[in-house]
Amino acid sequence: MPEELPAAYDPHAAASKWSEAWAEADVYRADPGAEGPAYSVVIPPPNVTGSLHMGHALNNTLQDVMVRYKRMDGFNTVWVPGTDHAGIATQWVVRRKLAAQGIDYRDLGRDGFVEKVWEWKAEAGGTIVNQLKRLGVSCDWSRERFTLDEDLQKAVAEHFVALYEQGLIYRGQRLINWDPMDQTALSDLEVEHDENVPSELWSFAYPIKEEDGGGEIVVATTRPETMLGDTAVAVHPDDARYKHLIGKTLTHPFVAREIPIVADAILVDPEFGTGAVKVTPAHDFNDFDVGKRHDLPMINILNPDGTMNGQAGEFEGLSVKDARKAVKAKIEEVGLFRGSKAHTMNLGRSQRSGAVVEPYLSTQWFVRMKPLAGPALAAVENGSTRFVPKQWENTYYAWLRDIRDWCISRQLWWGHRIPAWYCDDCDEVVVARETPECCPGCGSANLRQDEDVLDTWFSSALWPFSVFGWPEKTEDLERYYPTSVLVTGFDIIFFWVARMMFAGIHFMGHVPFSDVYIHALVRDSQGQKMSKTKGNVVDPLEVIERWGADAFRFTLVAFAAQGRDVLWDEKRVEGYHRFTTKIWQALRFCFLNAEGYDPSGPMELGPYDRWIQARTGAAVERIRAALDEYRFNEVATESYAFVWGEFCDWYIELSKSTLYDPEVPEARKNAVKHTLFSTMGTIVQLLHPMMPFFTEEVWSRLPGSEGWVTQSRFPVAADFPSDPETLTEVAVLQAAITEIRRIRGEMQIAMRKPMRLLVGDDHLLELLKNHARALKENAGVSLERLTERPNGAATAVVSGVECLLPLQGVVDFEEELRRLDKVIAKAEKDIIQLDKRLKNPRFVSKAPQHVVDEVQGKRDVAQTRLETLTASRTRIVEAMG
Repeated sequence: MPEELPAAYDPHAAASKWSEAWAEADVYRADPGAEGPAYSVVIPPPNVTGSLHMGHALNNTLQDVMVRYKRMDGFNTVWVPGTDHAGIATQWVVRRKLAAQGIDYRDLGRDGFVEKVWEWKAEAGGTIVNQLKRLGVSCDWSRERFTLDEDLQKAVAEHFVALYEQGLIYRGQRLINWDPMDQTALSDLEVEHDENVPSELWSFAYPIKEEDGGGEIVVATTRPETMLGDTAVAVHPDDARYKHLIGKTLTHPFVAREIPIVADAILVDPEFGTGAVKVTPAHDFNDFDVGKRHDLPMINILNPDGTMNGQAGEFEGLSVKDARKAVKAKIEEVGLFRGSKAHTMNLGRSQRSGAVVEPYLSTQWFVRMKPLAGPALAAVENGSTRFVPKQWENTYYAWLRDIRDWCISRQLWWGHRIPAWYCDDCDEVVVARETPECCPGCGSANLRQDEDVLDTWFSSALWPFSVFGWPEKTEDLERYYPTSVLVTGFDIIFFWVARMMFAGIHFMGHVPFSDVYIHALVRDSQGQKMSKTKGNVVDPLEVIERWGADAFRFTLVAFAAQGRDVLWDEKRVEGYHRFTTKIWQALRFCFLNAEGYDPSGPMELGPYDRWIQARTGAAVERIRAALDEYRFNEVATESYAFVWGEFCDWYIELSKSTLYDPEVPEARKNAVKHTLFSTMGTIVQLLHPMMPFFTEEVWSRLPGSEGWVTQSRFPVAADFPSDPETLTEVAVLQAAITEIRRIRGEMQIAMRKPMRLLVGDDHLLELLKNHARALKENAGVSLERLTERPNGAATAVVSGVECLLPLQGVVDFEEELRRLDKVIAKAEKDIIQLDKRLKNPRFVSKAPQHVVDEVQGKRDVAQTRLETLTASRTRIVEAMG
């Protein structure tokens, strides 16, 4: 064994060593001119403000598994990394940093603040990139992009101007999500909803004008202050209670405004409440649509800071909260209050500021979505892009089929500034790719650029092709677009995936990716979503520090079953750390027995060598199939089962019967040594996509290995000859060893105590004689022909043949019966106690499901143990005759 092979694998030393070596050799740099079919992936760009969390770790590990696999499989592979400028998130981070220094960001002005953001980005913006490198991802770092890179700014301008020129972008007044604290529009993604917030449903009456017959109509609301912006009351056209009132007029009690009663079958459910609904088009999304249908005035009652404006009359200047109290008091004062009841509501808050989000009528820039949504829908329906798992198509379809125009302007300073200029002399709006020198309408140079920036998703939508140089026609773009797969979470299917789809189809004429793999959430061990408030957040870097990146990555892959959330359990990481230890010890075994090994010398393969070759081929076939269909958990479980279960537990143990037998010729031993090292090489290649640092370390130490394992050829099943006859023969041997070990375990007979295996079937006896040494070393038995059935014997069934293990002189029957009676009684008592809990309706209904499942699992284990012990006792009684 080489002197430099340590007794144990050091994951941190290996990670540091190979990260530096890969970077220095630039092994992951893609060459568009190289041979092989293209396989391209663009990283979902994390926010530049971010740090690595479990979602990032899972997402990027799964991407890396596919990229490394395809790179080894002969594809011309590129994985483009990058970060997102994350407009509102980054502006908040820098605002807080400045505030901590006693600086109000507004005092800096736009240019001064943006300069501070760039300074912050240079100092701290690369945190998550460095953390991804610790995870071991194999991105082409020479292609790292940032969504505000100069050429990406050019791409965003082209995106905006082209859509504007095609009539797909317009400036108009519509209802938006408004953050009154940050005074900016928000996308739906930037709004977090508190569900079931305690509230009250408050009823009041609107008086009907006397000339229309007088009387009143009662409406209910959770937000009484919005009645200051009411411009109608809607009823169902078929509601007999109100049919005669349609077209009549109400008098607003507080502002000089008359309100019509309109018929609207879409908004109003006559069975709900009073069957009459107040309509506030400027402050409710459903009401906005009613206002458009009935051509109602849209009266904004809010200032940008969330206080009441002049349209609110005597309530002007009040906050929303104070206005609500004042309006309620005033309604009661004038005698129009008609009761209230407890109610719950869904309250939207800004993801960043925490402010209650207001539906707000504002002049903004919008993308006309219907023309873009159609082709994006068709692309998935016709199979051009597929979702894995397939059920996520429904989420995608639901959003695109019910899509609204997209508000893309944001009232921020950090981001892609809207390429639109306003002429102060003639009110011309100039939309251009470059800054215009003068107004094309009047020739004036008195132009000012729109103050707003674009929604972050507007630039992210271009990511699959802007990173390759679009709108220029580059070699990268020609070679690597469309990309191969997008790996992402389900929460941004409509915010990002759909937008990339329609942008790619519209500008490139082709879908941006063939496959969309949707991974699940990483939850805690109890199935709860991880959050700082719950205190259950797991820091991936801390896990890596404890167990190393390889064990951590392998755990994530093993957990990644399609359509099932990951329930995090660090014990699994510890277990896969032991897996690396097991392989390392197998490597040490190879070297300990490598004396005299000649890879080019004569070799005579034995049955165990042919067996492991055939089993390797079968494992390769299963692992490839799982990789090709994104069945990541199967990739891990199949790899683990083959390495530990077949190579370590069987082949290495069986190989000892050849290596340690002085009568075996050297050509046979040389073949075993060669098979050990070559199988270890294949194992390293199979595991490399999941465990890059560990496998590169092992690969570098294997005799005859060349270059990097990351650039070696991924195993192909056809490389490993199948041998059905040998597989059958060794399977019989394994069955015999397993059966004998089981009996020894049940009866607590130590392996060091020799036993005899009596076989009456001639064919089976001859087959097992070929493996007599293996049986002795692995099961502790010697073979004999069964001529007469002895008293006191255990029965082992091998390939349907009854074989006997004489127990006289091996087991003290009386003592063993006494021991079994004690443990059987204990097992029965355990089952009774567990059954009491499971039959208790209070426990089953009140306890968390995972606790009930845990108790049921213990009960199943106890039952199995009882059955095993009882069978063992029966065997002893039979043996006593």
